[in-house]
Amino acid sequence: MTRRTLLTLMPGAAVSLGAMQPSGGKARLRTALCAYTFREALKAGKMSYQDLVHYAVEHKLDGLDLTVYWFPEPLAESWLLDLKRLAYRNAVEIYSISVRTEMTRPTPDLRRKEVEEIKKWVDVAALLGAGHIRVFGGRVPAGATEDQAVGWAAEVLAGGAEYAGRKGVILGLENHGGITERAETIIRIVKQVNSPWVGINLDTGNFNKDVFRQIEMCLPYAVNAQVKSQMRDDAGRVVESDWDRIFAMFARSGYRGYLALEYEAKEPPETAVPRLLARLRELAAKYSA
Repeated sequence: MTRRTLLTLMPGAAVSLGAMQPSGGKARLRTALCAYTFREALKAGKMSYQDLVHYAVEHKLDGLDLTVYWFPEPLAESWLLDLKRLAYRNAVEIYSISVRTEMTRPTPDLRRKEVEEIKKWVDVAALLGAGHIRVFGGRVPAGATEDQAVGWAAEVLAGGAEYAGRKGVILGLENHGGITERAETIIRIVKQVNSPWVGINLDTGNFNKDVFRQIEMCLPYAVNAQVKSQMRDDAGRVVESDWDRIFAMFARSGYRGYLALEYEAKEPPETAVPRLLARLRELAAKYSA
């Protein structure tokens, strides 16, 4: 084995962004639920993460994206392993966790703390067997320019990716306002980091204008997707999401991965989510290989 061949096999080795994309062919769409959908029940203790596993089985889902905000504190390894075993025994993949980050911290010390926070959650994801973590970029701090904030976010993301790659975990930067409000900027950050362990966690409901154009721009870099039941039109009004059009876009791009429902509308999730998940399953089957 040559040194060049060995380097291509190392998780932390530098490779081009193109290497993280599917090799071509038809899309492979998988269904999932984001835990944030049931945030009020989880926050109140009326639903547990274990309940989410059983809910996924009931609604014939492939996976779960676990927002970690309501994990028990202190977080015990035994709790994580019990949850992992439960999911495995029910053929539900915990493929992703979603965490809070603020990568645009204005001082080196604060940015180092953000990297350490990412590393902590990488260890949790690896223990659960999750191959992906949703992260946030952050907002432009007072007195700073957008270019400075972009550079700081890329610095933190690169530091996190170096560790995540050694654990086999991909970091998905979400289009979540702030410096990631526009597709052009989030793509700029991902390209600047230039790691096979970094991509875009594409939220279909978070762009404020030119929504379909911006989704299409992000699709080549998408490593996970969270689909919303609502989005904004070009006038900024909240409208129902055109899922058929969105799923068709994912299919044309050759996307292979999960589309997790993240429900945030006014109708109670107890009644809305089952209906939406049925539609999610229908469209994933329609547009998959």
